[in-house]
Amino acid sequence: MVTVGVLALQGAVREHEAVLAGLGCHTRRVRRTDDLDGLAGLVIPGGESTAIARLARGSGLLGAVRARIDAGMPALGTCAGLILLADEVADPAALAGLPTVGGLDVTVRRNAFGGQLASGEWDVDLTVPATTDGQLASGTGTGADPTDGRMRGVFIRAPRIERVGPGVEVLAVRDGEPVAVRQGPVVACTFHPELVPDATLHRLWLAGADLHDTPSNSPVAPS
Repeated sequence: MVTVGVLALQGAVREHEAVLAGLGCHTRRVRRTDDLDGLAGLVIPGGESTAIARLARGSGLLGAVRARIDAGMPALGTCAGLILLADEVADPAALAGLPTVGGLDVTVRRNAFGGQLASGEWDVDLTVPATTDGQLASGTGTGADPTDGRMRGVFIRAPRIERVGPGVEVLAVRDGEPVAVRQGPVVACTFHPELVPDATLHRLWLAGADLHDTPSNSPVAPS
């Protein structure tokens, strides 16, 4: 079994751990730079991007994460994790002077849809064609019904992806807008896939990064 880290400064740490455990991964909480040693991949969870950045300030942790990603370590960023991975934040004032990770060629806008009243749970549409055996055309398992082509996500004060770089693949859209993207072994999304009993995105990331052989049709309910 591979060991996947979950950045554990703030946010939905336990929920990601539950999904990963259900998919057969060992997990390790990452709070210091040496916690990154030996990891096959890292999840940067949703929460508050400014809180995570403040807690990481002075530790060198986010810079160490970037160095590992540049060296080929797969990463999955959800909601706040997407913001921290983005090369450009359209409203940078809140993160001014704070460390981020970067490395994902997208522009995002924080809290782009408003506050809690604009939050909710929706299906999103996969944009990579699924084949009849339940795999994505790129060879990545979706974990969803191949005739469905959808996955479920919870959007909480969600960011918006305003620009996608030429080397970034859009994996899913909602109302025509990109909500999940992939650049090499890095996957990021605007929503919280760990809060619903649908492990599609985690399974897609694990299989696409060649971290683990995950079954193609067994949803995992986070505890």
